[in-house]
Amino acid sequence: MSRALFEEAILFLLPFALFALWLAVRRRKLFERLHWSGNVSWLTIAGLVLALGWIVYTGLTAPRGHGDYVPAHMENGVFVPAQTR
Repeated sequence: MSRALFEEAILFLLPFALFALWLAVRRRKLFERLHWSGNVSWLTIAGLVLALGWIVYTGLTAPRGHGDYVPAHMENGVFVPAQTR
């Protein structure tokens, strides 16, 4: 579960990191409010689109179980573990 949250956090922060890299390449001051003030909303939207897009992609392409799930039960006094038939 933590890996999935970590992946989405990285995807959300990716536009911010790329923008900071772009500012560094252009030799701008990274922490100057002037450069970030008009762009934070667009960077947030881009991060959300990336993270949500990844969630949808992994949800659509995730491997699915085949067959019916039979929970663990007792048959004639013998424990039968859960299985997929």
